[in-house]
Amino acid sequence: MAYSDFKTLLKVTTTFELTLEEKQHLFTELEPREPSDYLQRTLNEYVPLANAINTEKARSELIISPILLEVRRMFGFKVGFFSGTDFTVDPAVGLNGYCDYILTASREMYEIHSPVVTLVEAKNENIKGGLGQCIAEMVAAQRFNQQQGNEVTNIYGAVTTGTAWKFLKLRSQMVFIDLSDYYIKEVDKILGILAYPFSELKM
Repeated sequence: MAYSDFKTLLKVTTTFELTLEEKQHLFTELEPREPSDYLQRTLNEYVPLANAINTEKARSELIISPILLEVRRMFGFKVGFFSGTDFTVDPAVGLNGYCDYILTASREMYEIHSPVVTLVEAKNENIKGGLGQCIAEMVAAQRFNQQQGNEVTNIYGAVTTGTAWKFLKLRSQMVFIDLSDYYIKEVDKILGILAYPFSELKM
């Protein structure tokens, strides 16, 4: 098994004995973060192109990566950014495979170091289909942090098409799926949510 085998919420919650909470707006109190002029120009140019090409790869390269790299810049490049990286934590229970994006509270660029804070799963117009896989990756991050002696309270995740974002939070055995969806025209809110975990760690 691998992360990609967790295709349903039922499978991932049963396998890892998780409780699901789907009725909360998790981030409505957070302050938005204004995008830099650089990111705004990038999105103005790339979003129409990504939508026209309409593939997961195009959306990942042209929309998702620039947004995540903006978060890295916000924190003075103290945030580690990994794309398409193997993240094998516990193969015996399916916590292995490649993650689309991982953000860590570490400057390291060549190897994933804890604490792993946020995982982002890119899906081509199918957010619901990516939730199980994203949660499995979040469980892996939780265990990875514990193995490294970093007891991070919350692990965050997102499933996104690039233009639509659904955020999640894992705390202990409880998975929260945000009731709200966020769209690329609200990029300031998306940035606020992505930045929040690192602010929480007082980087």
